[in-house]
Amino acid sequence: MHAEVGDKVVMHGRTVGTVTRSGTVVEARGEDGAPPYLVRFDDGHEALVFPGPDVHVEHPAAS
Repeated sequence: MHAEVGDKVVMHGRTVGTVTRSGTVVEARGEDGAPPYLVRFDDGHEALVFPGPDVHVEHPAAS
């Protein structure tokens, strides 16, 4: 997995009733964009994310 600052991280709920969460990568702490990522979620909460199979990264469209 590869992410850069400004990419969007989407975490899908793994159980029934769990909502999908998304946030923006604030910092990629691994080498060459590898995890873990410091993510600021849409509700303002920041967390260190070690992505699993239920996470994907959306890269912003090039302008």
